[in-house]
Amino acid sequence: MGGISIWHILVVAVIVVLLFGRNKISDLMGDVAKGIKSFRKNMTEDDKQKSLPEDKDKPQTPNQGGPGA
Repeated sequence: MGGISIWHILVVAVIVVLLFGRNKISDLMGDVAKGIKSFRKNMTEDDKQKSLPEDKDKPQTPNQGGPGA
């Protein structure tokens, strides 16, 4: 009795379409897709940066000829 049937889902879907319209829903889904693509792109860029060798292993030279020299 307390379960969600297919009829409940259909009624909610019809109400959402009536309130927002098909164009707004498709625009919203397009924006969500762009956000997901951007997120995945940034995640792969972060992975590439982590795989690059770090500059910490290189010996650092002291500042020669600077303002305090």
